[in-house]
Amino acid sequence: MLARFTADLDRLRAADRLRRLAPRIGADFASNDYLGLAESPELRAAVGEAIARGVPVGAAGSRLLRGNHAEHEALEAEAAAFFGAEAALYLGTGFSANVAIVATLPDRGDLIVWDALSHASTREGLRLARAESVAARHNDAGHVAELIGAWRARGGRGTPWIAVESVYSMEGDRAPLSALAEVAARHDAVLIVDEAHATGVFGAGRGLSQGVAAPHIALHTCGKALGASGALVTGPRAAIDLLINRARGFVYATAPSPLMAAAVRASLKLVAAPGRAQRLAARVATVGERLARLGLPATDTPIQPIILGSDRAALAAAAALQAQGFDVRAIRPPTVPEGSARLRLSLTLNPSDAEVTALLDALEAQCARPPA
Repeated sequence: MLARFTADLDRLRAADRLRRLAPRIGADFASNDYLGLAESPELRAAVGEAIARGVPVGAAGSRLLRGNHAEHEALEAEAAAFFGAEAALYLGTGFSANVAIVATLPDRGDLIVWDALSHASTREGLRLARAESVAARHNDAGHVAELIGAWRARGGRGTPWIAVESVYSMEGDRAPLSALAEVAARHDAVLIVDEAHATGVFGAGRGLSQGVAAPHIALHTCGKALGASGALVTGPRAAIDLLINRARGFVYATAPSPLMAAAVRASLKLVAAPGRAQRLAARVATVGERLARLGLPATDTPIQPIILGSDRAALAAAAALQAQGFDVRAIRPPTVPEGSARLRLSLTLNPSDAEVTALLDALEAQCARPPA
């Protein structure tokens, strides 16, 4: 067995695909801490206050046993109100929450149409799901409709589910939620919207699915712009209750830390105030203008992919920027499609304006340098 493991690792090493843990280095252009809350004095104070009033660090059991805590329930009530949903459920990670949604809610006889660039957590949920599933071309609402129509023509009689991300984690582009909602309404489908990279950033902190005119389930991760950890699933009460009863990643998992639930409660109050999101939007606009002048495509989100093609080019560019004090990481297949290795430039409020300018200057110098 160990020989097989070693052989697998050797193959990854030979293909230059071996992953390694690396420390935080230099100015933050790699994290998803978009609003700079993870190390903020406000969140530190909220956690300190929660500890002072006796909120425990650990849950010590599943929610269905002794692990349920008043902080979990308070967070879920406040989150449901904040996101305008009937109910909310707090889980340990965004990955496990996405798996729970996709694997639990669609049933046999249903169809899940998922975007071709969906996150690995959605794909893991699909592997466990009872429903049939099919991939749609990225951000192509018309193709989603075609796939549902073809399924109906073959005799499909269940519920169609459309699984998308409101902002895609590696592309930085937005899903056409209005068009997808129209498709969902026309075909009696339910939208599953992964708001991981939109929560806290867009829609007054509520993401991009607010006001979507179709039944939908939303996933709001708490470890990105909210600066804490865990994830909130929001939607109709019946869907949340079914997850409580049937989602194995909820039923059989130790509950998230009650202390983190208290932190997320504080985060929701912080993101409701517009200052941070407005500052981030201004930074995104400024960086986008500079990237455009360099001839690099820019998005209108904090995620700016700089596609270099080969693994070697992406790794070399990342190493050069890291050597200058910028924490920029290379993203390679299989995380992204073959031939699309890239730098994933993540814009947060953590670096200073001077550090952002210096990074863009370094990128400009790299763009002017002849390829090796």
